[in-house]
Amino acid sequence: MKAEEIRGLADDELTSRIRELEEERFRLRFRSATEALEQPLRLRSIRKDIARLKTVQRERQLAAGRGR
Repeated sequence: MKAEEIRGLADDELTSRIRELEEERFRLRFRSATEALEQPLRLRSIRKDIARLKTVQRERQLAAGRGR
């Protein structure tokens, strides 16, 4: 997911997408403990997508003046 795509999302979409990715990351981490994953690098890409989403979310909070 690119930063331009993320910035096009609404605030509630950002929150729901973060929640979805964190759930997927949890499921993949659990599966990786019990079996080999087909795409082990998917965990890394999910983690980076979550970080991008949270960064954009934080930028919006600071821009709105509710940073603290």
